Amino acid sequence: MSTCSIKVDYENPQGLATAWARVSEEPSQERRRVLLAELEGLLAQRNAVLVAHYYVHPDLQDLAEKTGGLVSDSLEMARFGKQHPATTLVVAGVRFMGETAKILSPEKTVLMPEYEAECSLDLGCPGDAFHAFCDAHPDRTVVVYSNTSAAVKARADWVVTSGCAVAVVRHLHEQGQKILWAPDRHLGDYVAQETGADLLSWQGSCIVHDEFKAAELADLKTKMPRARVLVHPESPRSVLALADYVGSTRGILEAAGDPAVETFIVATDNGMFHKLRQTYPDKVFIEAPTAGSGATCKSCAHCPWMAMNGLENLRAILDSGTPEVTIDPALIDRARLPIERMLAFTQAGAPRATGRVPHLGAALTKFREG
Repeated sequence: MSTCSIKVDYENPQGLATAWARVSEEPSQERRRVLLAELEGLLAQRNAVLVAHYYVHPDLQDLAEKTGGLVSDSLEMARFGKQHPATTLVVAGVRFMGETAKILSPEKTVLMPEYEAECSLDLGCPGDAFHAFCDAHPDRTVVVYSNTSAAVKARADWVVTSGCAVAVVRHLHEQGQKILWAPDRHLGDYVAQETGADLLSWQGSCIVHDEFKAAELADLKTKMPRARVLVHPESPRSVLALADYVGSTRGILEAAGDPAVETFIVATDNGMFHKLRQTYPDKVFIEAPTAGSGATCKSCAHCPWMAMNGLENLRAILDSGTPEVTIDPALIDRARLPIERMLAFTQAGAPRATGRVPHLGAALTKFREG
């Protein structure tokens, strides 16, 4: 299997930094058929279930569903894995998704087709810098997006997804709490606008959603006046202002079911289009523009790290069983608290716990030393 490496720039506390992603060559149709047959057998042999994000290759999404797994957003992937009887979880996505699965299922083996698949939001919010940011604002309740490392989650009072962030922050705002938010500034801005909360944001961004262009989207809307625009809230405010619907990946999938609309312009990772077209084969889905003034095409609407997941490296990880996703047990215990708080809130319609949870202490010291 031949690969090439590409350079990917992302934002971090010092400005711009560079990471790398490997792009694999697509297998031939014959090799693809062989791999899919072998993978079904290997999943069964390992008592493993495959959970795949909406943004990974369609072959992985289809294989997950064919073999009793799941295609969904990152938190639902982890929650499904926790409830599934399989002893091994295989997470097709990026690293923080594998970590979240391990946090919720520490007794299970967690594997990833590509353990080095990163996320610009995770990379751009390193644990030590984030802990210092929190230390500088001790009066604020810490709310972090799920697109973060275990170390960042461990410092949080709440972990949220794009689907529940507004509801959680609104609840905290109504209690009079000030918010420290991380890492996506666009999602944080959207949450603050929707809730009126006093929200201090870390300045990270997703390299995919940050590239959508408002002027070009407005032009496209003019040319297609009957189309409706669905936008993920990690996009800039100028793009959100043009949306008919703003929501999470699952929310976008549901919004596309509007029977009165045939054509949608969608501003999220184009890996989502496979599930949209599967679910609504009679509808038309068009990518929101990333080209235009100031365009860099860091992603061209597809995460380069999501693209690292493929059939070949899935087969390799199932064959070898290594490397496993591992997290220090003390870090797991602390990182699980804000996730479970969010789960209680979303499942019950109201939080079962309020206020803050204790900071990490000894587990953080061990993490920094390790």
